[in-house]
Amino acid sequence: MKLDRFDKKILEALQQDGRISNVQLAGLVNLSESACHRRVRALEESGMIDRYAALLSQSKVGLPGNVFVNIGLHREVEADLTAFEDAVREVPEVMECYLMSGEFDYLLRVVVSDMADFERIHKESLTRLPGVSRVNSSFGIRTVQRKTELPLR
Repeated sequence: MKLDRFDKKILEALQQDGRISNVQLAGLVNLSESACHRRVRALEESGMIDRYAALLSQSKVGLPGNVFVNIGLHREVEADLTAFEDAVREVPEVMECYLMSGEFDYLLRVVVSDMADFERIHKESLTRLPGVSRVNSSFGIRTVQRKTELPLR
């Protein structure tokens, strides 16, 4: 789907406030309410808008820590990758998982309440994931920047 300036304005506004009313959005992007609504629906149907969500405060829900975990697998064959990926999706504290190039096979972002919580997750979940041979963890000291808005060019 090719985005014009109105689509980009709509997407920028929705990234900042997914609960903005259609009336407010239409005024913000200088479209009629019906034209704005049609464009939002088209963006949703095309998959450009993946979903709507509320962004929670990690610290307020008791999970202030971020641990970045590098995972190495015994073998990089399709069956092992699939088994690992299926299992890691079941670990609730794993917020993000990326298949990587380089020294490790996967990079995870894990949210934790404290060091004891990470020790529990490490022992009960991470080391028990299928095919894991190495686990290397780094603790985030402070979040410098955390964006949810994608740049639209």
